[in-house]
Amino acid sequence: RSIYKPALQIANPRWSPDGKTIAFIEGLMSDQGSTGGDIYIVPAEGGDARNLTPRMNASATSLQWTSPNTILFGENINGLSGFATVTTAADLKQIWSGEGKVSNGSLIGASVARDGVTTAVIRESFQKAPEVAMGSIGSWQQVTHANDNVQPLWGRSQNLNWSSDGFRVQGWLLYPPPGSAAPHPMIVQVHGGPSSAAVSQWPSLNTAALVASGYAVLLPNPRGSYGQGESFTQANVKDFGYGDLRDIVRGVDAAVAGAPIDKDRVGIWGWSYGGYMTMWAVTQTQRFRAAVAGAGVANWQSYYGQNSIDQWMIPFFGASVYDDPYIYRRSSPIEFIRNAKTPTLVLVGDRDGEVPSPQSFEFWHALRTLGVKTKLVVYPNEGHRINKPEHKRDLARRLVTWFDENL
Repeated sequence: RSIYKPALQIANPRWSPDGKTIAFIEGLMSDQGSTGGDIYIVPAEGGDARNLTPRMNASATSLQWTSPNTILFGENINGLSGFATVTTAADLKQIWSGEGKVSNGSLIGASVARDGVTTAVIRESFQKAPEVAMGSIGSWQQVTHANDNVQPLWGRSQNLNWSSDGFRVQGWLLYPPPGSAAPHPMIVQVHGGPSSAAVSQWPSLNTAALVASGYAVLLPNPRGSYGQGESFTQANVKDFGYGDLRDIVRGVDAAVAGAPIDKDRVGIWGWSYGGYMTMWAVTQTQRFRAAVAGAGVANWQSYYGQNSIDQWMIPFFGASVYDDPYIYRRSSPIEFIRNAKTPTLVLVGDRDGEVPSPQSFEFWHALRTLGVKTKLVVYPNEGHRINKPEHKRDLARRLVTWFDENL
């Protein structure tokens, strides 16, 4: 029988030790497995759910009961990893926060031993490859050494904060190797989601290729991201592309103002929602000199009927495309395509069900027709994630080459 109907998505449901209560995370989440929100509890026999963390300036990512009345949870807090406890009486206590991703394998969190004190985590950062560590929270000791000999190919990282429309916005600036010519060209790398966040963790192949090639990389967490509380995550509802682009551009301003960045050599790229934001950005501003759009959405109206995961869209748009087509149209890059002048590389997998390849075809076709420099690359037998090693290497090479040619 049903005991609770959530208003938004839920994740990580956990029974209390006495079997009387179920705790879970509820919030605006765009992808299963990318978790963030507030912590709720509901009686196991049914009844009203209670939010234990309203107005928390962080996003809960994982949770577990440590007693019948206490929940330990991991959180993204302004781009940092954090741990806190909350009681069933809503008594919230911060335990630890710090730079670097501290995870239980995927989400910020920990595996807790039976003693309730010892934890096992995977720790990583921009400067340190992943290793397993154990100990009490905040006092972990590394116990594996699989990556001790792995050294970064890039320079230092910087935690940036800036203001935008009354919001505090956070992001990471990753510098190229020491000795790279300055001022540096910079690439803005927009994360997917939109309900997700860039954190300090060992970079992906694409990020590593860019910084090792002499680019600074800005990883912004604009509104819609995790890390600033649920109201911030929900701030892009019915507003895709507008407020979040303002946040990103102001992040570029902050990076240029505080670091040796060449303001005239800034590019943008991303995958999935980051690919959408790239397509959107080049139709809204001439701030970016070059762009790479991976698995992006060009037309939210046609996308609604093409993709295999359309249930995520209703909480963000407020209605289906059939009931409110305008709200989808106003955020579609294709509606503003005649403004685009930026050289744009378009990448996609031919079997992508989450962001089908016709979205990329449509955007590339429009750019080509309008005389904008563009290229389309379709990876055969690939879905939303590019998995084959040879395709991953090809993508990273194309990414760097495109920015080298156009910046």
